[in-house]
Amino acid sequence: MADKKTNAMRILDSEGIAYTVHTYDASDGIVDGVTAARKLGQDPDQVFKTLVTRGNDRQFYVFVIPVKEELDLKACARSVDVRSVEMIHVKELQGITGYIRGGCSPVGMKKQFRTVFDETVLLFDHVFVSGGRIGTQIEVDPEDLIRITGASAAAIIRE
Repeated sequence: MADKKTNAMRILDSEGIAYTVHTYDASDGIVDGVTAARKLGQDPDQVFKTLVTRGNDRQFYVFVIPVKEELDLKACARSVDVRSVEMIHVKELQGITGYIRGGCSPVGMKKQFRTVFDETVLLFDHVFVSGGRIGTQIEVDPEDLIRITGASAAAIIRE
């Protein structure tokens, strides 16, 4: 397994954080979070996707929300004290984070950006986030995720 570890897993290991790796077949090319949750047989409310934005201050901000939800960009901006945020283009993702679409984890990006989890993450004993590659999810305690990413939690999804 050591050669199959992602940067996210290596960081969790180095911090002594317990996690479980779950894999699913992504050979069909469908990499959205709802499909991943279905393939894993998990509640989509407990499976979180990682989205990267750029604020009007030109800084990058990471938001982590349940896979079936959408960001409330105004709430996101308020949560990081900027006037506005917008999604980055998918072509920019790898250069900014080191991850590709469908494999973007809030843990182990090239640089630690300010990160906000939707407050619903705190409703669960464990949640799933990308393990750092397509077809891989890690199940982990949300409080550990928040701590290791230096994140906060706020209401950031559309009602």
